[in-house]
Amino acid sequence: MSDLALLTFVATRNLLASSVGRLDDQRGEGVISAAIAVLVMAFLGVAMYKAFQGMFQDTADKTTNQIDQIGG
Repeated sequence: MSDLALLTFVATRNLLASSVGRLDDQRGEGVISAAIAVLVMAFLGVAMYKAFQGMFQDTADKTTNQIDQIGG
């Protein structure tokens, strides 16, 4: 009977230890967070570039219009 009790104890203890170990495993969290931050910054960069490009085109059109009015 003591062999069965010992076997049950060891099996339960190993199962518990492996379950707790998986809950505390945070390997790769920093890499994933960094990748998400890089993607967010990339999307912000694209949005800022498009906004600047639109603003620059609008300014160029207004400048051309003013030059045509003054020169013509």
